[in-house]
Amino acid sequence: MLHELLLALVGCTGDVFVDKASEARLAAQPRGRAGVRLRDSEAPEDDEVEEDNGDENEIVEECTFRVAPDLTFISSSEREVLERLLRLGFYYRELDRFTLHLRNLSWIGPFYVDALKNGSSISRSLTRKPSIYQRSLANGIAEVLAIYRSAVLKVEQNILSDPVPVIAIVTKGLNQFDLILQPLYSIMSKVERQQLRGGQLLNLLHAKSHCGVPELQTCIQRLLWHAHQVMYSQLQAWMVYGLLQDQHEEFFINRCQDGDVERSPFDLVHGGDKARKTQLAEDPQLADWHIEFSVCMDMLPDYIQIQTAESILFVGKAVRVLRNPSASFKSQVAGSHQSESGFLDRKDGVAFSLPFMKESVLSSSGYQGPQLLPQEQADKIAALLKGLKEKPLFHRMSFEHAVDEIRTIAATHLWQLMVVHSDLLGHLKALKDYFLLAKGDFFQCFLEESRSLMRLPPRPSTAEADLKIPFQQAAIKTIGDDDKYFSRVSLRMPTIGNAAVSNLPGESTRQRPSADVNLGTTINSYGDAGSGYSNDGWDSIALDYSINWPLQLLFTKEVLAKYSRVFQYVLRLKRIQLELEKSWAEAMQHDRADAIEARKEPVSGSTAKQRRQQRMPMWRVRQHMAYLITNLQFYIQVDVIESQWNLLQERIQGSKDFTELARFHQEYLSALISQSFLDIGSVSRILDSIIKLCLQLGRVIEQQDGTLNTLELDRITEEFNKKSNSLYTILRSSKLAGSQRAPFLRQFLLRLNYNSFFEVTARGALNVIRPRPTSVLLT
Repeated sequence: MLHELLLALVGCTGDVFVDKASEARLAAQPRGRAGVRLRDSEAPEDDEVEEDNGDENEIVEECTFRVAPDLTFISSSEREVLERLLRLGFYYRELDRFTLHLRNLSWIGPFYVDALKNGSSISRSLTRKPSIYQRSLANGIAEVLAIYRSAVLKVEQNILSDPVPVIAIVTKGLNQFDLILQPLYSIMSKVERQQLRGGQLLNLLHAKSHCGVPELQTCIQRLLWHAHQVMYSQLQAWMVYGLLQDQHEEFFINRCQDGDVERSPFDLVHGGDKARKTQLAEDPQLADWHIEFSVCMDMLPDYIQIQTAESILFVGKAVRVLRNPSASFKSQVAGSHQSESGFLDRKDGVAFSLPFMKESVLSSSGYQGPQLLPQEQADKIAALLKGLKEKPLFHRMSFEHAVDEIRTIAATHLWQLMVVHSDLLGHLKALKDYFLLAKGDFFQCFLEESRSLMRLPPRPSTAEADLKIPFQQAAIKTIGDDDKYFSRVSLRMPTIGNAAVSNLPGESTRQRPSADVNLGTTINSYGDAGSGYSNDGWDSIALDYSINWPLQLLFTKEVLAKYSRVFQYVLRLKRIQLELEKSWAEAMQHDRADAIEARKEPVSGSTAKQRRQQRMPMWRVRQHMAYLITNLQFYIQVDVIESQWNLLQERIQGSKDFTELARFHQEYLSALISQSFLDIGSVSRILDSIIKLCLQLGRVIEQQDGTLNTLELDRITEEFNKKSNSLYTILRSSKLAGSQRAPFLRQFLLRLNYNSFFEVTARGALNVIRPRPTSVLLT
């Protein structure tokens, strides 16, 4: 009976200690004519019998090991103690089956075919979705079971060496496992029932590890350690090599499917989702960074914060970028390296180089240039992860500290790739020069060269080609040969219907139901402006800028769209300013002609003098328009663009982190848009109306041939007074002037209202109904 008990304690029942579940299955097995149970090969192969055979591997909620009921010489108290011990054997058998099923690799060989034929529990386990985390759990449970078997063996040795009461020795030797095997069986049952995998399994073990039983806590912490070994291995592959080792989709960093890609606000507005996917499909490295990988919240352990998971995601993507430079970048760096290898930059005869620009020669690929991720840095990342992996317990603070340190390494080298190796500041300066009109002489020349063309409506078929001629002429006159960035800039005129449709760089041209596009509709695409207004068709002129790897990580399609948005705005102001200056020149020509006529013909001099007097209101309203547009343009170019550019330069030079670099650039663009009032619908609509009134006044001045259309001039004057007063009233409100979104707005208002003119007229506009003003404006 001793050996029967010891065998039952390791899951092997017999005639003394029986398994009720096995007996029930045997009783349900089909019998022959003589009442003899058929062998498995002789049993009918119907679905019902197969289903009964499958019960062998189902989870049993309660212990089925019992002392045989026909043993009458065992007292009730002894039976109770024995059945309490038998529970250990039952838990052992179920846990052992669990570990065998998950750790069994014999299905690779011929045994797999036999298992499928026999319908064994192993074959059924193979039909489940594989889980490497469950396998690690099985490895941990196998360690516990090995300790349990050693304890049973020691009990046997003690009994054989010293014949003492058997039940007492067995109970004493295995008492500690009473606190361990049952909770482990509960964990195993939950994992089997709910098919917990990855982070879900880690959550269960982490929650169970917080208990008041030291032995059980140590045991579950060991199981958690085994599961963490898988997670750390996946982290090492991702954060050191940029590889996603997750065949069974259990890691909290996963590869996005097509349906999982989130559409950006730009795509939602412009319908550019298809174009975006096409662009990303053409550049796998760009897709890797933007949409290929994401954090899977279902597999993220609860004890790892989302910020930490995002940092891990960033590190892996950064390593993929650093370890896989594009072919164009390799050739570019190799060429520049060869051209610079013959000499060093010298200052006062001393060789000058940056300490982190360590060079490596990859003879196999022909690439010779700076090592983007030095091997010592990769080794440092691996060492940090190895230190976490070897710790017996998971410490959240240590884990987060190590992730932050690794993230700093990756972000620093990505910053070096952008700023040092890819000339980020040069490209930012080029975008400022051409998209923000910092090269004022070039755009002044371009607008003058194209003025005669823009006085006519654009032709849909040839508008872009027509504009490229003055664009190239302006470049020849103002752009030097040393400007290596101008070749990246190209002018584009989107598709034109009844009016120009404002498309952005990289966006396919298309028709909209409402073809009226201008400042208002451009803002409508991004902000809260109302419906669009009509324009002359030339306001949708756009620029394209060619971006090479890896600058696409920073200059995304959405970023270039914001640059284009500001470009169309400032170019329109520049064009209106030029038109007002030309109008003043034409007005002066008329005035000089009348003066010459008055001197030559004294009789008609009075008539010429009257014409000059009639043109005085026109000159005044033109002066007020030019004053407002000039101050607005000065505010945008100097107070907004230049100040934000200087701030951006200081931040980039003071930072060594790519994440901070991207944030600084986004804040730079956001400040340009907000401080230029492009995101305020009411201000943008008023500015749009003022710009249209300026164009209308230019046409009135241009079309006059000795007579002045006073009614049209009065209408323009009245509308301009209303719009300019409304603009000043909105800008001087405490919501804008007192906020931090426009720190230089008060200076703009001070220049605009230095003699209290706008304040007086704006206050008068809020009073009761006044008589319709004449064509004379306040001075």
